[in-house]
Amino acid sequence: MASSYEHGRWGLLLIDLVNENFSEDGKAYSIYAPEYERLDTIGNLKKLIAGVRRHKDIPVFYSTTSFTDEDYSTWRHISGIHQQMFDNRMFGAGTWNTEFHEELAPQPGEVILAPHKGLDVLHHTDLDFQLRQRGVEYLAIAGVSGIMAVESTARTAMERGYHVTAFTDAIAAPGGLVTYQAMMRGLNMVSHSVVSVDDFLASLDESAA
Repeated sequence: MASSYEHGRWGLLLIDLVNENFSEDGKAYSIYAPEYERLDTIGNLKKLIAGVRRHKDIPVFYSTTSFTDEDYSTWRHISGIHQQMFDNRMFGAGTWNTEFHEELAPQPGEVILAPHKGLDVLHHTDLDFQLRQRGVEYLAIAGVSGIMAVESTARTAMERGYHVTAFTDAIAAPGGLVTYQAMMRGLNMVSHSVVSVDDFLASLDESAA
Protein backbone atom coordinates (compact mmCIF):
# COMPACT_ATOMS: atom_id res chain seq x y z
CA MET A 1 0.00 0.00 0.00
CA ALA A 2 1.03 3.60 -0.45
CA SER A 3 1.35 3.97 3.33
CA SER A 4 4.69 2.13 3.10
CA TYR A 5 6.18 4.90 0.95
CA GLU A 6 8.88 7.13 2.32
CA HIS A 7 7.40 10.60 2.58
CA GLY A 8 8.81 12.97 -0.03
CA ARG A 9 9.95 10.25 -2.47
CA TRP A 10 6.73 9.59 -4.38
CA GLY A 11 5.88 10.39 -7.99
CA LEU A 12 2.88 9.90 -10.26
CA LEU A 13 3.24 8.97 -13.92
CA LEU A 14 0.24 9.54 -16.20
CA ILE A 15 0.45 7.81 -19.56
CA ASP A 16 -1.23 9.07 -22.74
CA LEU A 17 -4.05 11.18 -21.28
CA VAL A 18 -4.54 12.74 -24.71
CA ASN A 19 -7.48 13.45 -26.97
CA GLU A 20 -6.75 10.42 -29.14
CA ASN A 21 -7.60 8.19 -26.18
CA PHE A 22 -9.93 10.25 -23.98
CA SER A 23 -12.00 12.51 -26.24
CA GLU A 24 -15.01 11.06 -28.04
CA ASP A 25 -13.62 12.23 -31.39
CA GLY A 26 -10.29 10.52 -30.74
CA LYS A 27 -9.45 7.57 -32.98
CA ALA A 28 -8.81 5.25 -30.02
CA TYR A 29 -11.67 6.37 -27.80
CA SER A 30 -14.17 3.76 -28.97
CA ILE A 31 -11.89 0.83 -28.14
CA TYR A 32 -11.60 2.01 -24.53
CA ALA A 33 -15.07 3.47 -24.02
CA PRO A 34 -16.75 0.33 -22.57
CA GLU A 35 -13.99 -0.02 -19.97
CA TYR A 36 -14.01 3.70 -19.22
CA GLU A 37 -17.67 3.36 -18.37
CA ARG A 38 -17.35 0.10 -16.42
CA LEU A 39 -14.39 1.26 -14.33
CA ASP A 40 -15.19 5.01 -14.31
CA THR A 41 -11.63 5.43 -15.57
CA ILE A 42 -11.93 9.11 -16.42
CA GLY A 43 -13.61 9.94 -13.11
CA ASN A 44 -10.96 8.02 -11.22
CA LEU A 45 -8.13 9.67 -13.12
CA LYS A 46 -9.54 13.10 -12.27
CA LYS A 47 -9.87 12.06 -8.61
CA LEU A 48 -6.30 10.67 -8.59
CA ILE A 49 -4.78 13.77 -10.14
CA ALA A 50 -6.65 16.12 -7.82
CA GLY A 51 -5.74 14.02 -4.78
CA VAL A 52 -2.05 13.89 -5.61
CA ARG A 53 -1.94 17.62 -6.32
CA ARG A 54 -2.96 18.25 -2.72
CA HIS A 55 0.47 16.89 -1.77
CA LYS A 56 2.77 19.62 -3.01
CA ASP A 57 5.88 17.46 -2.70
CA ILE A 58 4.68 14.79 -5.16
CA PRO A 59 5.86 15.48 -8.70
CA VAL A 60 3.48 14.57 -11.53
CA PHE A 61 4.87 13.32 -14.84
CA TYR A 62 2.88 13.31 -18.08
CA SER A 63 3.82 11.05 -20.97
CA THR A 64 2.53 11.24 -24.54
CA THR A 65 2.85 9.24 -27.74
CA SER A 66 3.42 10.98 -31.07
CA PHE A 67 4.52 10.02 -34.55
CA THR A 68 5.73 12.20 -37.43
CA ASP A 69 5.02 11.72 -41.12
CA GLU A 70 8.54 10.34 -41.39
CA ASP A 71 7.79 7.75 -38.71
CA TYR A 72 4.69 6.57 -40.57
CA SER A 73 6.57 6.17 -43.85
CA THR A 74 10.13 5.12 -43.01
CA TRP A 75 10.08 2.54 -40.19
CA ARG A 76 11.50 -0.78 -41.34
CA HIS A 77 10.33 -3.04 -38.49
CA ILE A 78 6.72 -2.37 -37.48
CA SER A 79 5.14 -4.30 -34.61
CA GLY A 80 1.48 -5.27 -34.59
CA ILE A 81 0.43 -2.40 -32.35
CA HIS A 82 2.43 0.09 -34.39
CA GLN A 83 0.88 -1.24 -37.58
CA GLN A 84 -2.56 -0.50 -36.16
CA MET A 85 -1.52 3.01 -35.18
CA PHE A 86 0.25 3.72 -38.47
CA ASP A 87 -2.57 2.37 -40.62
CA ASN A 88 -4.96 4.78 -38.88
CA ARG A 89 -2.48 7.67 -38.65
CA MET A 90 -2.97 7.77 -34.90
CA PHE A 91 -1.11 10.07 -32.49
CA GLY A 92 0.04 12.47 -35.19
CA ALA A 93 2.68 14.85 -33.89
CA GLY A 94 1.47 18.44 -33.60
CA THR A 95 -2.21 17.57 -34.00
CA TRP A 96 -5.23 17.92 -31.71
CA ASN A 97 -5.08 14.16 -31.20
CA THR A 98 -1.85 14.36 -29.20
CA GLU A 99 -2.92 17.31 -27.07
CA PHE A 100 -3.83 16.51 -23.47
CA HIS A 101 -7.51 15.99 -22.76
CA GLU A 102 -8.72 19.21 -21.17
CA GLU A 103 -10.08 17.51 -18.04
CA LEU A 104 -6.85 15.57 -17.46
CA ALA A 105 -4.22 18.06 -18.60
CA PRO A 106 -1.06 19.07 -16.72
CA GLN A 107 -0.78 22.22 -14.67
CA PRO A 108 2.22 24.58 -14.58
CA GLY A 109 5.14 22.97 -12.80
CA GLU A 110 4.23 19.42 -13.74
CA VAL A 111 6.65 17.54 -15.96
CA ILE A 112 5.83 16.82 -19.59
CA LEU A 113 8.15 14.11 -20.81
CA ALA A 114 9.57 13.70 -24.27
CA PRO A 115 7.08 11.74 -26.42
CA HIS A 116 7.46 7.97 -26.53
CA LYS A 117 7.23 6.01 -29.78
CA GLY A 118 7.65 2.56 -28.24
CA LEU A 119 5.49 1.19 -25.45
CA ASP A 120 7.90 1.53 -22.52
CA VAL A 121 7.97 5.09 -21.22
CA LEU A 122 11.09 4.50 -19.11
CA HIS A 123 13.01 3.06 -22.02
CA HIS A 124 11.94 5.59 -24.65
CA THR A 125 11.83 8.94 -22.81
CA ASP A 126 13.69 11.06 -20.27
CA LEU A 127 11.54 9.70 -17.42
CA ASP A 128 14.36 7.94 -15.57
CA PHE A 129 16.45 11.12 -15.61
CA GLN A 130 13.50 13.22 -14.44
CA LEU A 131 12.70 10.81 -11.59
CA ARG A 132 16.28 10.73 -10.36
CA GLN A 133 16.59 14.51 -10.48
CA ARG A 134 13.63 14.70 -8.09
CA GLY A 135 14.64 11.84 -5.81
CA VAL A 136 11.62 9.72 -6.74
CA GLU A 137 11.86 6.10 -5.66
CA TYR A 138 8.17 5.19 -5.37
CA LEU A 139 6.33 5.50 -8.67
CA ALA A 140 2.58 5.20 -9.21
CA ILE A 141 1.52 4.63 -12.83
CA ALA A 142 -1.91 5.27 -14.35
CA GLY A 143 -3.38 5.71 -17.83
CA VAL A 144 -3.64 3.65 -21.00
CA SER A 145 -3.18 1.20 -22.44
CA GLY A 146 -2.96 -0.98 -19.37
CA ILE A 147 -1.75 -4.02 -21.29
CA MET A 148 0.76 -2.06 -23.35
CA ALA A 149 2.41 1.13 -22.11
CA VAL A 150 1.40 0.87 -18.44
CA GLU A 151 2.50 -2.73 -17.97
CA SER A 152 5.67 -2.27 -20.04
CA THR A 153 6.68 0.77 -18.03
CA ALA A 154 5.82 -0.85 -14.71
CA ARG A 155 7.94 -3.86 -15.56
CA THR A 156 10.98 -1.76 -16.44
CA ALA A 157 10.54 0.43 -13.37
CA MET A 158 10.50 -2.67 -11.18
CA GLU A 159 13.60 -4.04 -12.91
CA ARG A 160 15.43 -0.75 -12.32
CA GLY A 161 14.71 -0.81 -8.60
CA TYR A 162 11.75 1.53 -8.29
CA HIS A 163 8.83 0.68 -6.03
CA VAL A 164 5.87 0.45 -8.42
CA THR A 165 2.19 1.04 -7.70
CA ALA A 166 -0.46 0.32 -10.33
CA PHE A 167 -4.19 0.96 -10.20
CA THR A 168 -7.29 -1.17 -10.55
CA ASP A 169 -9.50 1.68 -11.75
CA ALA A 170 -7.37 4.53 -13.21
CA ILE A 171 -6.52 2.37 -16.17
CA ALA A 172 -8.14 0.70 -19.16
CA ALA A 173 -7.43 -1.72 -21.99
CA PRO A 174 -9.45 -3.00 -24.93
CA GLY A 175 -11.11 -6.38 -24.58
CA GLY A 176 -13.51 -6.22 -21.68
CA LEU A 177 -13.47 -8.22 -18.45
CA VAL A 178 -11.31 -11.10 -19.70
CA THR A 179 -8.56 -8.72 -20.77
CA TYR A 180 -8.95 -6.72 -17.56
CA GLN A 181 -8.49 -9.81 -15.39
CA ALA A 182 -5.38 -10.83 -17.34
CA MET A 183 -4.08 -7.26 -17.04
CA MET A 184 -4.51 -7.34 -13.27
CA ARG A 185 -2.65 -10.63 -13.03
CA GLY A 186 0.19 -9.18 -15.05
CA LEU A 187 0.38 -5.95 -13.07
CA ASN A 188 0.38 -7.83 -9.79
CA MET A 189 3.44 -9.74 -10.97
CA VAL A 190 5.50 -6.67 -11.95
CA SER A 191 4.25 -4.16 -9.35
CA HIS A 192 4.70 -3.94 -5.59
CA SER A 193 1.15 -2.74 -5.05
CA VAL A 194 -2.03 -2.71 -7.16
CA VAL A 195 -4.75 -0.62 -5.53
CA SER A 196 -7.84 1.47 -6.16
CA VAL A 197 -7.53 5.23 -6.42
CA ASP A 198 -9.48 5.67 -3.16
CA ASP A 199 -7.17 3.35 -1.22
CA PHE A 200 -4.07 4.96 -2.72
CA LEU A 201 -5.14 8.48 -1.82
CA ALA A 202 -6.18 7.42 1.69
CA SER A 203 -2.73 5.94 2.21
CA LEU A 204 -1.03 9.07 0.91
CA ASP A 205 -3.04 11.23 3.28
CA GLU A 206 -2.20 8.88 6.14
CA SER A 207 1.51 8.98 5.34
CA ALA A 208 1.53 12.75 5.16
CA ALA A 209 -0.29 13.21 8.47
